Amino acid sequence: MTTVLNVDAVNRSFGDRQVLKDVSFAVEGGRLTGFVGANGAGKTTTMRIILGVLSADSGTVTWQGNPLTREDRHRFGYMPEERGLYPKMTVADQVVYLGRLHGLSVADAKKRTAALLERLELGGRDGDLVEKLSLGNQQRVQIAAALVHDPELLILDEPFSGLDPLASDNVVTVLRERAAAGTAVLFSSHQLELVERLCDDLVIIADGTIRAAGSRSYLRDQYTLPRYRIEVGADAGWLRDHPGITLVELDGPRAVFDLGPEADDQDLLQTALSRGPVRSFGPVRPSLAEIFREVIQ
Repeated sequence: MTTVLNVDAVNRSFGDRQVLKDVSFAVEGGRLTGFVGANGAGKTTTMRIILGVLSADSGTVTWQGNPLTREDRHRFGYMPEERGLYPKMTVADQVVYLGRLHGLSVADAKKRTAALLERLELGGRDGDLVEKLSLGNQQRVQIAAALVHDPELLILDEPFSGLDPLASDNVVTVLRERAAAGTAVLFSSHQLELVERLCDDLVIIADGTIRAAGSRSYLRDQYTLPRYRIEVGADAGWLRDHPGITLVELDGPRAVFDLGPEADDQDLLQTALSRGPVRSFGPVRPSLAEIFREVIQ
C-alpha cells in the first residue's frame, strides 16, 4: 500500500496554548490507522485540520502528494465525536440527505443508504426519527452517513463511543471491509483493546506531540521487553536458580520471566531442553496498552 495522506510538521495554538507541536504522520490506503491519546492530547484538532475545519499555524497536509483541495475533502467521510444528526429527520432521510450533499443522485443515495443501514443492522429502523434512537444506534447512523458516498478517506472521531460489544463488532467488520476495498481509515478511540484488535497502523499522541507511529507489528517489536514465556513438560521451578533470570510468574510448567543482559535466550532454551520437552518458548510481546503507557510517560 502507498501513503495517501501525509501530515507534516503541523503546529496549532489557541491563544497562548500550543496544542499541536510539529505533528507528523502518514495514513496509507487500504489500512486502518488508530490515532490514540488521552483527552486533550490533540487528536480532534489534528482531524479538524485535515478536514479543513481548522487551519494549521504552520506545516502541511497533503493528499496523494499534493496540497489538499476542497474537491479532495469532498471525497472524504467524517464522523465527529459530537453527534451532528438532525433529530427530527428519519434515519433513512438523514443518510440520503447527506449522501446528496456529496453529489449522489436521489436513486443512488437511496440505494446506498438501504444497503448501509442493513449492513449496520439498522434496516428495521430506517423510518424511525433519529431522536427516537438509542445513543448507540445514533452512532451507527452517523457511521452510515460518513460512508454513504463511498469516501476515499474515512475519518472517525471516537466511532465506538456508546456502542455495546455486539454493535462494536459489527462496526469493526464494516470498517475492515472498507479498508479491504482500498479506503484509508483514520480513527480515534479510548478503547485500546479494540484499537489493538482493529488497527493496522498506530499513531500515539500526547501533549500535542507524536510519541510513536508505525505499523502495529513494528511498534510491538520496538517496545518488546526482555521478557519471555516458557512452558515445559514438568515443573519450571528450576528457573528460580538459573543465573540472569528474574521470575515474573510461575505456575507449574509455565513461567514468565525477565532475562538479564548477562543471560542468553538460546542458552536458556538448551538448558530447558536438557531437562525435558519444551512445549513453547518465546518473547512476550507488549500489548498496545503497555506501549501506550510507556511512550506517554
